[in-house]
Amino acid sequence: MALGPQLKDVHEESWKIFKEEKRNNMLTGVVTFQLVVLDFPMNCEPRRADLVKSHITPNDIHYVRNHGGIPTVQNIDAYSIKVGGLVKNPGELFFKDLVDPAKFPQEEMTVTLQCSGTRRVEQIALYPGEGDGKSEDSEDEFSSYFRHYAYNRNLRITQRGVQMKHVLEHFGGVLPEGLHVETIGADTYFKKNKVFNYAVSIPYRKVKMEEAFLAYEMNGVPLPRIHGGPLRLVVPGVIGARSTKWVYEINVLPEPSMGPVQRQEYLYYPQQVGKQNVTYDKGFSIQDMPVSSAILVPKDKEVIVHDGYIHCEGWAYSGGGHWVERVEVSIDGGFIWHEASYYTMRLWKVDVPVPVEGWIELVVRAWNSAINTQPTIVRNAWNWTLHVTSSAHRVPVYSVNRSRPETAARLRLFEEHGESIKPITFPTDVPIQSEEEYLAAMAKRGPREPSG
Repeated sequence: MALGPQLKDVHEESWKIFKEEKRNNMLTGVVTFQLVVLDFPMNCEPRRADLVKSHITPNDIHYVRNHGGIPTVQNIDAYSIKVGGLVKNPGELFFKDLVDPAKFPQEEMTVTLQCSGTRRVEQIALYPGEGDGKSEDSEDEFSSYFRHYAYNRNLRITQRGVQMKHVLEHFGGVLPEGLHVETIGADTYFKKNKVFNYAVSIPYRKVKMEEAFLAYEMNGVPLPRIHGGPLRLVVPGVIGARSTKWVYEINVLPEPSMGPVQRQEYLYYPQQVGKQNVTYDKGFSIQDMPVSSAILVPKDKEVIVHDGYIHCEGWAYSGGGHWVERVEVSIDGGFIWHEASYYTMRLWKVDVPVPVEGWIELVVRAWNSAINTQPTIVRNAWNWTLHVTSSAHRVPVYSVNRSRPETAARLRLFEEHGESIKPITFPTDVPIQSEEEYLAAMAKRGPREPSG
């Protein structure tokens, strides 16, 4: 097959493809919270409001997490996949044959893809680790923070393709010593001054269980180039890093791939491992995603004027063949919980009762079908590489409960003066209390000093 562009042009060509295939509002960066985290390799995600609008995520706002440039196929008729390693009859499969219903069963699958860096910002904010870009003498801490921001990377799509199981059967099946399946992408990947093609692997048992899918369509249209078109691997319930894009080679191996993404990255370390003592063998390769959830509405530190209930929305997800059974929200940091009254396989909603005023902490946790739930705090799930932030998600908000008479009266005063209660930190010209009112109130309270 012939792939482009030339390596020297890959940055410009990748950015051009991004602008063609994504909504314009994803180009505005942090200004509107539609984040282009890094323009090369492309790393971006949608606004929170866009994420909760639909059960299925539109292609043009789906998150992008690439490790290199975007290769393009110059001649689709020449595009093929090499299949080798521990299969009985190694060979080559042309893309036009793979998509032929007469040669391979074609299937549709609705899946949730989740990046293992989702919610990484919570670990970075409290306990920095590898790759957050900060240094003690950094003059641009804000931009380094957002270079590695990751939040809205839990998106649901429908894909059409072929089970990898059928492809391996086409080549005579897997030999008994074949335990892992490696996929290699056409994207060029740089790691520690060396150049690789993206290579990762999954256990062969997932292939046998039809949990490895070679997709060529996404939400009813040909797979966009930025998402791996014309062909990518999709492994439901597993971190997105194992779902190789631009697949051009499949190898059956006796052990996991030696690609750096497999053996040196996406590793989960103990809490006492860090820059001072880390070695690759101290971590284990992340595969299945744990149960997790997040609050998308309201936003962090938002001032909410309400009538006794605060509306909350978000996502919940569980990997490893399990599903979300229950989502719960707390208003007191995790002591009393309220079950979400409605949610789909990915999105949930609840109007949670909030009788109090001032700063409160909303917390969400999910339970899956194995009766697993999320760790209580970020530190419980911290790891040196800042992956799979699975702790209960916490959002501080400021509650203004206008069902209380005093609060309702004060809000009317703000309205009469043409002011807003928001932001709460701004000074106001609205009178707080007259001297007469103050003295009358204090007289009712009586003296506070001891009389003798």
